Amino acid sequence: MDLELLDQTLADRDEPRFRARQVWTWAARGARGYEQMTDLPASLREALARELPFSSLTLQAEAQASDGTVKALFATADGRPLEAVLMRYRDGRRSLCLSSQSGCALTCTFCATGRMPFARNLSASEIVDQALHFRRAEAARGGRRDAGGAKAPRGREGTAGPAAITHCAFMGMGEPMLNLDNVLGACERLPDIGIGHRRTTISTVGWIPGIERLAEEQMPLRLALSLHAADEALRSELMPVNERFPLRDVIDACRAFHARKRRRVFVEYVMLAGVNDRYEQALALARALSSGPTGGRSRGGQPAFKVNLIPYNPTDSPYTGSTREAIASFRGALEAHGVPCTVRLTRGREIDAACGQLAARAS
Repeated sequence: MDLELLDQTLADRDEPRFRARQVWTWAARGARGYEQMTDLPASLREALARELPFSSLTLQAEAQASDGTVKALFATADGRPLEAVLMRYRDGRRSLCLSSQSGCALTCTFCATGRMPFARNLSASEIVDQALHFRRAEAARGGRRDAGGAKAPRGREGTAGPAAITHCAFMGMGEPMLNLDNVLGACERLPDIGIGHRRTTISTVGWIPGIERLAEEQMPLRLALSLHAADEALRSELMPVNERFPLRDVIDACRAFHARKRRRVFVEYVMLAGVNDRYEQALALARALSSGPTGGRSRGGQPAFKVNLIPYNPTDSPYTGSTREAIASFRGALEAHGVPCTVRLTRGREIDAACGQLAARAS
């Protein structure tokens, strides 16, 4: 819901200030409407239902993959499209991929969102409403007791209850660092839904001012860098933003983040066949991440970076994904040179919900 409008609506009705917190607590626990908020006067519930939409977003379409991944297409009140994804895991984790903008202005060549027209930044409420949509869905799916009267999540990791979302990554549509005020505003609310700050990741293509600001932020949020090539010329070809913020400067900013926050930086690397997946390119990546005064490690000896290799998901771009053998060889080269590395499990590909596929079009 539009939390600023909620405050104004309650103030216009001369309601006590604690009413906003009551409404938010119910929303955060998965309530599906004002009628469920039984500790509010019935007259207030009726007035809110008339005057204030329960969500700032309208669900346009939803698709579910066989692996349990769900992609939702939303429209804002002014008709701007955006998509968000819920990924369910067998160990009980429920992870969100949230959008921070409708479209994206940075035009990475392998990303479907980059070929969309950029519309605008999303408000903090529009970002939070993506999470609330899936919170309600999970409460209805497997935790009806939680939405019907159990205590709301307190925000500590592992205490959110059976229907809560546990992790969040700002890896959907848009560049989060270009909308950082609203992203951080949303992050302040996420613990009430069950997503602790230490389980919230903000991804960037390398927007240095945002990285520097995040390093000074009090919330212990995680940082992920979309890198995709260790060669400056190739990275500029794949990601034009590299012309403005060269990779060497971006990596230095990430090292400064690690030194300030003592939090490992995740490096996202989409594997493109014949483009960035050769053995020598893995060595170049290892050198780039291991260079610096401490050899890419903290004072305690822990690596500053961890690489996530991402199998490429087909879009309308000219690229194809690397083979399993190429990915395994690339991973082996990184690990042999002391760079921690994992291969991302691809989820939601059949519904165009996997990494790089969000394009805000109805299936």
